[in-house]
Order: sequence, then structure tokens, then C-alpha cells
Amino acid sequence: MPRWLNIFTRLDWPLMFAVVSLTSISLLAIYGINISRDGDFFQFKKQLLAVALGSVLIVCTAWLDYRQIRSLSLPIYGFGLALLVAALFLGTTSHGGGRWFIIGALSFQPVELAKITLAIFLAAHLGRQAHNRLSWSVFLSSGLAVGVYVALTLAQPDFGSAMVLVAIWLAAVLFCGLPRHAWWILLISVTAAAMLLWNFGLRPYQRDRIMSFVNPSLDPYGASYNVAQARIAIGSGGLWGKGVGEGSQARLRFLPEASTDFMFAVLGEELGFVGLSLVLAFFALLLSRFVIIGQQSGDAFAGIMLISLAAMISFHLLINAGMNLGLMPVTGIPLPFLSAAASSTVTMFLAIGLAQSVAVHGDKRS
Repeated sequence: MPRWLNIFTRLDWPLMFAVVSLTSISLLAIYGINISRDGDFFQFKKQLLAVALGSVLIVCTAWLDYRQIRSLSLPIYGFGLALLVAALFLGTTSHGGGRWFIIGALSFQPVELAKITLAIFLAAHLGRQAHNRLSWSVFLSSGLAVGVYVALTLAQPDFGSAMVLVAIWLAAVLFCGLPRHAWWILLISVTAAAMLLWNFGLRPYQRDRIMSFVNPSLDPYGASYNVAQARIAIGSGGLWGKGVGEGSQARLRFLPEASTDFMFAVLGEELGFVGLSLVLAFFALLLSRFVIIGQQSGDAFAGIMLISLAAMISFHLLINAGMNLGLMPVTGIPLPFLSAAASSTVTMFLAIGLAQSVAVHGDKRS
């Protein structure tokens, strides 16, 4: 059998079905927003380009044996580190936070790719002790590696992405098994880090977002405005929604950043409770396939990598949906596969490609 045909037959098609479904909903929703706003289709075209590039990445990554990636985990970590350092000196602050590389009308956020490089490094580093409880040396060295990424990300400043990096690490070490009494170290470290971050690390606008989350009445026309409009949009969608492009909150610009940060609210208004439930079902299918592929691979590196990537997607979904519902502070975390965020879309497609590489080349177990 030709190699390309063997790869095609071994692809995980339920995973591809979930990705295609979410991407189709995204393009339809972004098109509806653009057509209701003077017919400016730049965001739609940009997202379409990101989907096309991401599709190529899935094919190329699925063709590549993931075991080759494991042997390059340290250079891959160094590449992500170089991107974050370069972003501080060469990047441009844009889109309300974080550093971006901007070339003409196109932009890319380096920290998105750093999330993938961190997951690969952690999988290789922690995988050496996959069949035993993590030693303190491996646990602390992995924490140090994450800490460097987090510090550089906070310096941009990008609080939301920094928390995603921490979530990736936590998922990986919890999956492998923490050393004895490590919970106390984590609790003390998180408490100390939160206090230091609040007093010295957060910018004024970031503190305002957190305070408006705790007490929305403090600034109803400022920091709390976006969340209030998002909740109105979701509530007005009812059971079946108003229809694509017919959401008044997005169409009449009551809802800022409708196609990016608040896409969840747009979907709630236009597709209703039924549509949102379908979207969440697609996410559940996608995440379950990550876990199943990792388990069937029989490879510690593959299992840890896919758990870490699943944590990345889950945390994006949790934070974005939470801030749209007023359950989380507002951050610049896009909704995976759905928001008009090219950097995030390409990164998510790369994660899918890595999962497909494991599906194609892993030693499956029934």
C-alpha cells in the first residue's frame, strides 16, 4: 500500500470531523459579522487563510513521525524561548495586550506557538519517568522551564497566555504523578505568585478587569461593559437563536471584539442554546479523541504531549466561555477554532496535526 494511502486510512476521522465542524461554524459566523458591518471581509479572508495554512500543517505533521519530534525537544524548547525573547524586543504591542510580529496587514503572536513548543518539551522531559512517580529533580526542573516561559509572557504583558502555559504544565505533571507533598509546594507557590503578581506584575487595566469581575457595578460603562453586553447577547438568543448575521449585539456594535474575544456570545445570540450545545459537543468529541489517541499509542511521550495539548484547548475554551458568561475575568484568550484569531487558529491546527501524527504512527492498542 502506498505510504500516502496508509496515512490517509490511519487518520483519526472523528477528530477531523470535530475540527471541520468547528471551523465551518467559525467561518460562517465571521462571514455573518463581516457582511453586517459594511461588507468588510478582511477578517473573514484572514481567517480563511489561517484555516488553509493550518490544513497544510495538519497534512505535513501527520506525515511526520512524532518520534522524530521527541528527539528534538530541547531545540524546540529553545526555539520557543527565542520567539518569546524576540517578541519583547522586536514585537509590537497590539490587540489590547501581548506582543505581535506584524508584517503589513498580517500579524502573528509568538506566544501561541510557544504553547506548542512547551507541550513537546514537557512530554519529552517528563516522559522519562512516566512509569514512576516524578522525582523532585524532574518536577522542579520542569517547573523552572515553565517559569521562564511564563515570566517572558507576563513581561509582554499577556496574563491570559501565561495562565495557559501554567495549565499545560499542571496537566502534564498531574498526569505523570506528583512527588510526595508536592501539593503543599504548589499551594504555597501559587499563593505567593498571586500576591506578587497583584502587587508588582499586573498593569492597571488588568487589575481593573479583575475588580470589575469581582464587583461588576464598580465600572458598568468601562471594564464591566463588555461582559454585560455579552450576557445580553447570549440571553437574547433563546433556544434556537436569531440566525447567522442577525444578532443585534454584534451587528449594531454593542458587543466589542465580537469576532475575537466575544465569539462565544455571538454564537449564543445567533445559534441559541441548541447551537451552543452543539459547539460544546464538538469540543467534547475533539478532546476525547486526544485522550483516546494518547492512550492507544502506548507511548509515554505521545500520551503526555496530547494531554498537555488537550489542557491547552480546554483552558482556552473554559476561560473564553467563562468571561463571556461573567464567570471569569476578561482576558484576550480566543475561543479555539472559532474566534477570528489567525495565530491561535494556526496553533490549534498544529496541535491537531500532532495528534494525527500519533494516530498514524503510534502503536495502537485495542
